[in-house]
Amino acid sequence: MSTITKNTKPPVGEAAGLLERIFHLTELGTNPHTEILAGVTTFVTMAYILFVNPNILKDAGMPVNATFAATAIAACVATLIMGLYANYPIALAPGMGLNAFFTYSVVIGMQLPWQTALGAVFISGFVFFLMTVTKLREWIMEGVPEVLRISIGVGIGLFIAFIGLQEGKLVVDNAATLVTLGNMKSPSVLVTVFGLIVTGFFLARKVKGGLLIGILLTTLFSMLMGYSPLPTGMSSFVSFQNPFTAIVPVMGQLNIRAAFDYGLISILFAFTFVDLFDNIGTLLGVSRKAGLLDEHGNLPRAGKALMADSVGTMFGAVMGTPTVTSYIESAAGVLEGGKSGLTAVIVAILFAVSLVFAPLIGLIPGTATAPVLILVGVLMMGEIVKIKFDDFTDALPAFLTIVMMPLTYSIAQGLAFGFMSYTIIKLVSGKYKQNNAVMYILTILFIIHFVIG
Repeated sequence: MSTITKNTKPPVGEAAGLLERIFHLTELGTNPHTEILAGVTTFVTMAYILFVNPNILKDAGMPVNATFAATAIAACVATLIMGLYANYPIALAPGMGLNAFFTYSVVIGMQLPWQTALGAVFISGFVFFLMTVTKLREWIMEGVPEVLRISIGVGIGLFIAFIGLQEGKLVVDNAATLVTLGNMKSPSVLVTVFGLIVTGFFLARKVKGGLLIGILLTTLFSMLMGYSPLPTGMSSFVSFQNPFTAIVPVMGQLNIRAAFDYGLISILFAFTFVDLFDNIGTLLGVSRKAGLLDEHGNLPRAGKALMADSVGTMFGAVMGTPTVTSYIESAAGVLEGGKSGLTAVIVAILFAVSLVFAPLIGLIPGTATAPVLILVGVLMMGEIVKIKFDDFTDALPAFLTIVMMPLTYSIAQGLAFGFMSYTIIKLVSGKYKQNNAVMYILTILFIIHFVIG
């Protein structure tokens, strides 16, 4: 009679084996340590949305504590879908620009209740969902010419750098010239410059985790300068407020019927239009940087990636926040080596944790993440060497795509100018065969968009 000994401990490497089966780490050339580091870096870089989004929505009459919780929960769930379902290192959260459109154009400008505006967001998310299921969005992505795909990544890099320069107050607004150099003696500029030097040093020396280390050291420097507050006790690190109690005033308050009754065709078009191209631009730009595009420059599993933001948008509207979309700050984690959905899962976990540790996140000022945005922009500019500027029919749309993103403060507008100029210049120069149905249709839609405002 044989005796069977039960092993109560999991075998060594079982956890790693589970991660391998879910995220295919070896196939992608990565490992758990790298993915965790990348996830932390992405989260720290984009954590500002936890505070910026509620402040914008406050002007729409929505309570700050509730929208803080809604932002964190929506970002957590959407990013988790991206990581587990699509297996991409891309994080999602309520989109900058889309939240401003929600507040200032729809709620304030059109004097609609925020509940009705949330209903419109939900409907637009459902439209995204239908477009994804029918593979319409995937068809659009695959129809984008290679030169525009490259330009999108470069333009996003320049846009990220511009945001970082503004966050660090190195570039400020000016009534006469629109932008100008900031006060080089101000604490915010000194903190940003310190961050650029320190983080740049780590990148130059190829120090693993350089971006995250740079953020932490810059935060410490900011505290020592008195620009950022020092911790004063446990209240500076932990919030004991129940997040699910806090979210009650906005959760489930969307009014879909009112949105239909009002006839929000133009609003739905704007939400759908902007998010569609912001998301496509971000997915292509970040995925190219991570080396995740195939030999034809297409994004494998694009349908799954697009599904994450469509479901995330619907879920976010139910929670009480505007359109959820992929974040360009994901490039920071990609730069640290993130290549799989494990990176996104780590970001999702940290968004969940942030519900409890909100004060700790608040200790990291925008000037501490600004240098990272600038340096990520520098690295993403490297793709510009692949653009054939000796072919003017490629050079013009590439140039307009790249420069119009930061100058209009919109990825979508940069795409609009790039798409329209590509189709038109190819048509009038006799290279019309390089156009396709996607380019013609999108160009017409962009023109209609500008005509009707």
